[in-house]
Amino acid sequence: MNTKRRLFLKGSMAAGAAGVAMSAGLLTPGMVLAAWNEGAFKAKSVDEALSALMGSSSTEAGKIKIKAPDIAENGAVVPVTVSTDMGGVDTIAILASNNPTPLTSSYELGEGALPYVSTRIKMGKTGKVIAVVKSGGKLYSASKEVKVTIGGCGG
Repeated sequence: MNTKRRLFLKGSMAAGAAGVAMSAGLLTPGMVLAAWNEGAFKAKSVDEALSALMGSSSTEAGKIKIKAPDIAENGAVVPVTVSTDMGGVDTIAILASNNPTPLTSSYELGEGALPYVSTRIKMGKTGKVIAVVKSGGKLYSASKEVKVTIGGCGG
């Protein structure tokens, strides 16, 4: 009984401290939540998404490794891993070419971070998974065809 009371008091104190910090303006939702590029994520084509996200849609071939299944049994959860040996990587973006909104994710890497991303994306139908890496102010890309047997974007 005594431990439940202590746990309740600790939780109440923490919630109270967070409330005071929010009301004092020390914690604001903009500081806590991740920023996102609305134009890029709502773009209807790969070129539009890249232009909105990275300022250009022209890419060149690069040493980028994409690990994704050849056939995805369920388009709602397609595992994708992107890695590269290039140095000075700022951003890694993953796009699904045949999705209604192709940009699935974008990652800004800090200095010294390994250029490696592993995630799960949604694919509405069979198409290319495109990885775009920004390194040294240039855009590099690679793609892999993934066949989807059951669509993940409402299909």
